[in-house]
Amino acid sequence: MDSSVLFGIATIGYMLSMVAYITYLVSRKEQVGAAATGITVASFIAQTIAFMMRWVEGYEMGLRSFWRPPISNLYESLIFFVWCLILGYLIIEFRYRNRSFGAFITPLAGLALAFIEMTGMSKEIQPLLPALQSNWLLAHVTLSFIAYSTFGLSFGTALMYLIEKTEKRTEPAYIFWTVSLGVLVVLLLAMGADFMKFHVLASTPEEMKSYLFRATFKSDSGAVSLASWAGAAAVVALVWRYGYLLKRVVASFNVTAGLLDDVTYKAIAVGFPVFTLGGLIFGAIWADQAWGVYWSWDPKETWSLITWLVYAFYLHARLMRGWKGRKVAVVAVVGFVAVVFTYLGVNLLLSGLHSYGSLG
Repeated sequence: MDSSVLFGIATIGYMLSMVAYITYLVSRKEQVGAAATGITVASFIAQTIAFMMRWVEGYEMGLRSFWRPPISNLYESLIFFVWCLILGYLIIEFRYRNRSFGAFITPLAGLALAFIEMTGMSKEIQPLLPALQSNWLLAHVTLSFIAYSTFGLSFGTALMYLIEKTEKRTEPAYIFWTVSLGVLVVLLLAMGADFMKFHVLASTPEEMKSYLFRATFKSDSGAVSLASWAGAAAVVALVWRYGYLLKRVVASFNVTAGLLDDVTYKAIAVGFPVFTLGGLIFGAIWADQAWGVYWSWDPKETWSLITWLVYAFYLHARLMRGWKGRKVAVVAVVGFVAVVFTYLGVNLLLSGLHSYGSLG
């Protein structure tokens, strides 16, 4: 058995745990919740073993030094992100003895794994490019993804906070979270339609861009494109119209708004200094070694700075201005959207020196 088999088992397990947590959120049956936790723990163990096996496999193939963990390309970094995210979630679940968080956090892991499968990105063990053979890169990537996982946790708890604390459909916070959730659902459906229609296994961002949303919004058929936009508007409208039902479900678990606000703050308070050190400072040092300049306003660097500024604003607003509740919860959600665009959006829509982060 090689690492790919265990990664496959872990992927299926995370998908099942996502469904189980959502079912638990709706049914409130303790047996379902216990099963969800058990599946998540088993999948996490399988992924941990697979990660260690891939590390050893790269070394035995002579493609990597033993001191270089497998986190150097898009596939490996996404797997590492999922591992960090699930580890953080399990700590929160056992610390606060509440499984309702799982219905909002495990879908992030499911989305990352679905993205891997839908794009067909290469899963082969590859030798490191010369520019990547640096200890500064190792620290930069490792700490960045640890920070990303804490930001993902804060996204889930901030979204729960907004769901629980909004009452009327006309409230800005209610409109914000329902529209955001509706857009996310639309994007997932559109990507699924691309995969079902074209069955394209993209190996580069250019290949993926050539068919992204071609089955729906960018279809050659004007009628299909128009119907896709109309359908997207209908999905967002439905989420906005019936979003209050989700509020009732979240409120039924007696997760206080204060707890959600506190967990969101703690996750960002841990992730922000880690991202500052690993994402910006260590990244700049590595950039100087690889390209001879600390900062070049590469799209990835620029969006990393934007992400940093959003979370800096969150902490400043909370600690210095006394903001709490809905305002900072919105900032936390926006921050993770910036994280996703920094990591994936830049690779797919822009170009720059960070081309090593392609789908290949």
